[in-house]
Amino acid sequence: MRWLDQREARVWRAYRELHRELQNAQERQLSGDSGLSLADYALLVPLSEAADGVVRFRDLGTEVGWERSRLSHQVSRMVKRGLVVREDCPEDARGCMIRLTEAGRTAIVAAAPAHVETVRRYFFADVADAELDVLDAVFTRLLTRLRDPN
Repeated sequence: MRWLDQREARVWRAYRELHRELQNAQERQLSGDSGLSLADYALLVPLSEAADGVVRFRDLGTEVGWERSRLSHQVSRMVKRGLVVREDCPEDARGCMIRLTEAGRTAIVAAAPAHVETVRRYFFADVADAELDVLDAVFTRLLTRLRDPN
């Protein structure tokens, strides 16, 4: 087995810490400004981007990369708060659709500007244009490998 060298270990630790701190900053901002959680926001984004505000449950899970049980629990919490509703799937009696409610749309529209500002402040503000191009290339290459490991 080949262990990480010092530089690789330093970069890997920095990435893990950066990921954690970015999530913490987003969670603090969202809950403080809008009462939404990062999980709420993660689901509200694809629902708000869907033409009719409706996404099939399994497609929503794929979109956010969550297991069925996590998605089900989060959707149930959001249903109780009136942000989304579950509907029958017209093509498959076993499936269901998740629909963004007017309250959900109002919540995402209100939360988005401050959320974007948080992302800009903590991620993009200290990245030069040339570095952004490098990050784009590296992230795209890594995602491609992860999504198609063959």
